Parts: sequence; structure tokens; C-alpha cells
Amino acid sequence: MKIEVTNFTKTIGKTNVLENISVTLNSGHIYGVVGKNGSGKTMFLRMISGLILPTEGQVQIDGKVLGKHISFPDHLGILLEKPSFLGHLTGYENLKMLAKIRNDASDEDIQSYMNLFDLDWQSKKKVKQYSLGMKQKLGIIQAMMENQQIIILDEPFNALDEASVETLRQVLRKLKAEKRLIVMTSHNKEDIQLLCDYTFTLSSGKMMSPTNESAVLIAE
Repeated sequence: MKIEVTNFTKTIGKTNVLENISVTLNSGHIYGVVGKNGSGKTMFLRMISGLILPTEGQVQIDGKVLGKHISFPDHLGILLEKPSFLGHLTGYENLKMLAKIRNDASDEDIQSYMNLFDLDWQSKKKVKQYSLGMKQKLGIIQAMMENQQIIILDEPFNALDEASVETLRQVLRKLKAEKRLIVMTSHNKEDIQLLCDYTFTLSSGKMMSPTNESAVLIAE
């Protein structure tokens, strides 16, 4: 799959939260987005997910314009900010309910992912009793369990224990090898350096010039 962003500007009030962004993202790569708080990282993820539409410019997914030809990318998995689930249900019940929307994830798929991230799918524990790290794992699983081809992850390593961090790194490498298109943000430079093929920096909604630690992505 290919995401092509052309001269994308998003203005809210009198402020450009994203300004004149042009970038191309291709399947089989992991892309890192870095920048200070308020730099526009999460807005960038919203942009390529179709959650915000441009004031100027456009986003194309395999040649289809978001907001014109399609509303959202097909086969998109997304973890954006803090994951939210129904507190009175178990983690497994939450994931099964989400899976019914598209019917692309079997019970075995869900169970396998929960086992991988050390969550007991048979547990009767309600999500309202989950720790922050357990909720984060559920958010990661729902973004991957349906064989999604585009995976958008906003600070996916937040609140994860050391073992889960390594598990997620291995999963992302596997998905990359399966030609998924993965975009992630992280405040941890090590995560970016270990996983990302390309990294680019945002500052005040603008894409910055290349530095030794970041490179503006050039269309392949």
C-alpha cells in the first residue's frame, strides 16, 4: 500500500496545526515521527488516518483521495492516544466485540495475540480493573488482530513492562517483513533507532530539514 500526502495544511482558527506537509509512505517499512509535545505528531497520525481533513492539499491511499473517494483507509489499525474500552467487560470480551464490526479476526486470532502479550484471555477480570499497561496492550492488539495492512501507533511503548516492549518490537519487525505499512511515534530514541527505516521530525506543524537523527522522507 502507499500513502501519498501532498501539500497538506490543516488550519484550526488562525493556527496551522500542520503546514504544507508532503510525504510518501510505502508498505514494508516502519516510519518514525518525532518532535516535542505539541509539534503536530498526533495530528500527523490523524491526517494519514482520515480523522482530519485538509484545509489545503490532500492525502491519497493507493490513489484514492481521503475525504473524497474514501472516508478512511481500508484495513487500517490504529492506536491513538489513550486506548478506551468498556470497563464492565473483560479484555477478551472487548476485543471480540470490536472484531464483530468487520469479522476479520477469529477467536483464535484474538486469543493468540492476548497470549503473546501475556494477557489471560480466559480471565474474568474487568477492564476497569486493568492497569495502564494492560489497557495499552489491549489497544495494541486491536490495532493488529484483524490483519490490518496500515498500522498507526501513537506512543505504543507507553506503560509497557520490559518484556512487553521486547515482544512489541518483535511483532513490529514481523509485520514489517509481511509488508505492512507501519507509522509510529515514540519519545524513546532507542525505539525509533531500533525499528524505524525512516524518521522525520515535526516542529510547530512543519516538517523539518534532515539532521543526523532524522531525515525527511523522500518518495521511493
